[in-house]
Amino acid sequence: MKKAIEALCPEVDREVIQDFFARMDEDYFTTFSPEEISKHIALSTKLDADHRIRVRITPHANAAREFSIVIVGFDYLAEFSVFCGLLSAFGLDIREGDIYSFARKAVRASRPLPRKIVDVFRVALRPGEIFDEGKQREFQHELQIEAQLLAEGAIDQVRERLNRFLIERIERMNEPLSGLLSPIEITFNNEVSPEWTVIEAQSDDSFGFLYAISNALSMRGIYIHKVKIRSSRRQAMDQFYVVDRWGHKIQDTGEQQILRMAVAMIKQFTSFLPEAPDPAKAMRHFDQFLDKTAEEELPDHIISYFSSKEGMNALAHLLGSSDFLWDEFLSTHFAELVPALEDFDKTVGKSFREELRSLLEQASSFEEKKKVLNAFKDRQVFLIDVRHLLDPQMSLTDFSQALTELAEVVVDEAARICAEHLGGAPHRYAICGLGKFGGCEMGYASDLELLFVHEGEGSTPFFESLVRQVLGLIEARSKGFFHIDLRLRPYGEKGALSTLFSQFVKYYSTGGPAAPFERQALIKLRWVAGDETLGRRVEAQRDAFTYSGTPWDWEDALHLRKRQVKELVKRGQTNVKYGPGGIVDIEYAVQYLQLLNGKEHPEVRVPNTVAALDRLRTLQIIRELDYEVLNKAYLFLRNLIDALRIVRGDASDLVLPEESSEEFKSLARRLGYRDQDRRKSAARLVTDIRASMKKVNEYFMNRFSA
Repeated sequence: MKKAIEALCPEVDREVIQDFFARMDEDYFTTFSPEEISKHIALSTKLDADHRIRVRITPHANAAREFSIVIVGFDYLAEFSVFCGLLSAFGLDIREGDIYSFARKAVRASRPLPRKIVDVFRVALRPGEIFDEGKQREFQHELQIEAQLLAEGAIDQVRERLNRFLIERIERMNEPLSGLLSPIEITFNNEVSPEWTVIEAQSDDSFGFLYAISNALSMRGIYIHKVKIRSSRRQAMDQFYVVDRWGHKIQDTGEQQILRMAVAMIKQFTSFLPEAPDPAKAMRHFDQFLDKTAEEELPDHIISYFSSKEGMNALAHLLGSSDFLWDEFLSTHFAELVPALEDFDKTVGKSFREELRSLLEQASSFEEKKKVLNAFKDRQVFLIDVRHLLDPQMSLTDFSQALTELAEVVVDEAARICAEHLGGAPHRYAICGLGKFGGCEMGYASDLELLFVHEGEGSTPFFESLVRQVLGLIEARSKGFFHIDLRLRPYGEKGALSTLFSQFVKYYSTGGPAAPFERQALIKLRWVAGDETLGRRVEAQRDAFTYSGTPWDWEDALHLRKRQVKELVKRGQTNVKYGPGGIVDIEYAVQYLQLLNGKEHPEVRVPNTVAALDRLRTLQIIRELDYEVLNKAYLFLRNLIDALRIVRGDASDLVLPEESSEEFKSLARRLGYRDQDRRKSAARLVTDIRASMKKVNEYFMNRFSA
């Protein structure tokens, strides 16, 4: 055979042919004819740094819409799963295949020869799909890109690119992956080969099956040396010759069972990837999720839940939504929170205060109470976030209200714990919320803007200590997330951490030192914790000052808004908070109208933007058509901002990603734009954002700019 092959490819260096014979399995030479092998070798000589893969595609002689695809290339980890994924992405069902890799040890040669692979597939085109010359060129181009990334060691990047590419193509085909939910039988055989463990996988022959299995093995660090792909009577019966990540056979029964479970679950989870806003994130996090389940040794009923359609669907939405959600919560509180997901809608507490008090009663020391309070806060925030992601019945208002109620209890209990630790408060104190907290408009990664007010001349040092203790007690897990912001207190960062009530009245009064923007900010002030009597007195002073009827400095207000656009919005970017038509235009428009009309109409003196909008419409201060524009845009932008924050975990970064980026397509999915083609979803979102911000900016400029 060697002589026959040498005769068939006389232009090929004899050392290359010798390398093939020395490093390929013996059955390679019985599977293929000398003519086929000579073509494989000839393709291998054309491999170089710019062409790490060579492909030959030929229509099958005896079957319409079937093709023989030969892929020869350099050998890289996870390569076979890439081939299977791309074949599925182009609408090709793998009917049969013989996959070979060079042996791991090189033979003696005058120069080092790289390891190579020869993968031969027989594929059938799915109904309604085409695989003409243009599609074939596109297929080969994508193969080259993926192979180049593998050569650079960027396996995670390859997987993410492939998963997004595959799921987008499958969605456009309108091809369900429900067949992957069928049971799979996996057996291990260590007798067939002295070097390789043979995994035999048998299941229904469903679309994407080989990709799901090969990807699962690759994700678990399994190196695939050789594969025999066979189908019979709609049953897939495939053999994988493999070793583990250390190059050893898989002989331990415990390791086999873990791998068997992981492969079965990844196969099932693959069918739910179209449900994930970002399928690449979902699959990456699911792999980490499986590691966690193995570490935690979860009970069988939990594993059964996550193996069910309901559990898999929930995981696809959660794991495909946010790196932040996984990193900050799922990984940190995994053992505690996994059971809660089984019935998450019942785990969001009806009474946060009673539950937290009950837990705190079991803690004796200050440090223990600190630990209990923050664990409770993190767990409840997670559950509220989960419910908002998974429960279509939970509105934006419900979400904000739940976070606000939790924050009120946490702040109040933290202050009570700290006051007791300092020996008891000598006088009454009140804590007021401002900004989103004051307006009951909290969302993902919202901070807590607070204002501390106390009574009692000479007691300021105590309350300064109290505020510092509270700042240390409530831990902010991430930037902006339950981070306490005191910058809106009198005199800002130069002022006392807690303000004596008489000083508060003096500062926020007509002729007092409060700047115009502070008068506007006070609209959002609301008593949230501490002594209610004092809190209501603070709110009364808010009304007396803010809605005093004193002329509003329009030039200063509009100058501030122009500075925000100039200094906070970079050219070419869309900032949905500060950009023209961003949510600040709506909030400022409402607040300006409250300042103008609050003296004569006490009913508009509310810190919540939506409530204020409703009351301004009732009074016909805002016309019905303008109300429809502002209310719709406000809710739309709030949802958009939350969708950005859940991904980034950062309250400050509200710049839209590039409109053609994967991040933007995932953003569209997260907001409910679910066309079959994700590019169309992204395009619809772009149109809606531009239209919404344009209408808001037009209203703001027409109403307030001279």
